[in-house]
Amino acid sequence: MGRIRLLSDELINQIAAGEVVERPASVVKELAENAVDAQATSVRVQLAEGGLSAITIIDDGFGMSRDDARLCLERHATSKLADADGLFQIVTKGFRGEAIPSIASVSRFSLTTSEPGAAVGTRVVVEGGSAASIEDAAPLAGTRIDVLDLFFNVPARRKFLKRESTELTHCEEAVVRLALAHPKVSFSLEHGGRRLISSAATDDLRERIAELLGGEALPHLLAIDERRLGVSVTGFIASPEFTLPTARGLYTFVNRRYVRDRGVNSAVQRAFQDSLPPGRQPVTAIFIDLDPRAVDVNVHPQKLEVRFSDPRSIQEALSAAIGRALKAAPWRQNAGQPLPEAVHAQYAMAVDRFLARASETPGAFLEPVPLPSAEATRAPFGTARPQLNDDPPPGYFGALRFKGDLGRRFWLCEGPGGTLVVVDPFAVEERLALQSLVDRHRAGEVTEAGLFSTTVSLGPDEAAAVLARASSFARLGLELDDFGQGSLAIRRAPPELSGGAVDFTALLRELVPLVPVELTDDDQLMDALGVMAHRAVSTTWRAPSHDEVHARLAALDGTDFLLRPRRQRVVVHELPLLELESRSGESPRSR
Repeated sequence: MGRIRLLSDELINQIAAGEVVERPASVVKELAENAVDAQATSVRVQLAEGGLSAITIIDDGFGMSRDDARLCLERHATSKLADADGLFQIVTKGFRGEAIPSIASVSRFSLTTSEPGAAVGTRVVVEGGSAASIEDAAPLAGTRIDVLDLFFNVPARRKFLKRESTELTHCEEAVVRLALAHPKVSFSLEHGGRRLISSAATDDLRERIAELLGGEALPHLLAIDERRLGVSVTGFIASPEFTLPTARGLYTFVNRRYVRDRGVNSAVQRAFQDSLPPGRQPVTAIFIDLDPRAVDVNVHPQKLEVRFSDPRSIQEALSAAIGRALKAAPWRQNAGQPLPEAVHAQYAMAVDRFLARASETPGAFLEPVPLPSAEATRAPFGTARPQLNDDPPPGYFGALRFKGDLGRRFWLCEGPGGTLVVVDPFAVEERLALQSLVDRHRAGEVTEAGLFSTTVSLGPDEAAAVLARASSFARLGLELDDFGQGSLAIRRAPPELSGGAVDFTALLRELVPLVPVELTDDDQLMDALGVMAHRAVSTTWRAPSHDEVHARLAALDGTDFLLRPRRQRVVVHELPLLELESRSGESPRSR
């Protein structure tokens, strides 16, 4: 009997799903792109548990007939590619015909659709790649796809998914990328019934960028426009005063397709290299348009990489476009200097215009706008200074002016434009401690030689559990010796923990459930460092001096806000001057 056999269609689909469907965000990306290809003007994304338990995509595109709805579940069935010649001039997002059958093979999948004017719609249900069940459904304007229990039948794949908040962040990023590429399409993202993104269709790309990247970016946006033979480079870059610690704000699109091309990214970063301080990355929304025949998008299963027929011309156009915009920037200044008051004034005027438009809307009532929670990482355009707890602009905290404390609990500060900013000092200290612990770990210097030593008393079982993890605790900078009968000596600890205020007994008990015997996973390491940073902060109030507060806030500007300590909200509340004036019944125009 031969050893070579044909794989079943079910197994083939699951293998294909491993290439196309990496995580919930992959599902969101593929299905939302299908909606755009279907000429939708509105795309709604609804998630539960970060997309792990449910993903729903609703669009108002042209929908499908019953035959097409049935056929779209077959591998390599697509309306976007007719022959081999079409492969070299792709103008749609999708073209392989793999996404829907791959998704349906690893989830409980249902599709409801109808063509415009149809008297009856079609509902197709597939569970884990089984035979499709097809039935009549009420007609709707477009298509709705529900993906439940992703990877329920592939547990080996599901266990590699990250925590809910991480998967939600990836899903949100997928929506942001598509929304930036198509400002004339409205996008919304809901998680657990809560609206995270609400972006109305617009002809103004600047407004779409401000909606998705935060209103803080608006006054810093510089238009770029470079047109050469066969190549067009347009869009916006942020001036060097508005940067990020990572490259996650670098959005580049080729023929309205988001790509991560090394050559393109390197060209952008080189164009900024003389303008940015060390360790900072630019923020961009750059659109490269060229003849589809001059770029190959059939390079990567997730279509994130491309191959240009003339990459050098693309890089030269990018360099010229960005260089010219940076030289012409009216507020260009040396990196690290505080933003001029004129920039703050422009932002205040943008908020004022938003408030004025809203107040002119019949029946509109402006409630005070709270800061977004850690879950809602992007705030709608027009809200007051969004994302301060997730991605503050450079120099923001160092520019705050400390005015005093409130109830021996909070710091009261004055921000740009007379804004009232309420800061949690314990969150400041915890974030600084976490950054220090992470930096020390990355440098391989988790402890320092010194005279520190302390003992803790645990139960015999607890002590045994700690000692079983001795090598993992050593990675965290905690060097332990067994004194017997549940007593342990901590010979070394990171300096952040050696000030005498840490309850090491409570710390060890909290770390044991989080730290495995062999600590190799980065997420587990970050969780443990987060616990250590939290325990390192004293909860005893101490009245600070103005200089001390300023030094701590200035140090906060050097931290990476992608790190997630337990106390995530440094800024407890922020109240703009415009809102204070509106509450007092007086507006700037009435003076």
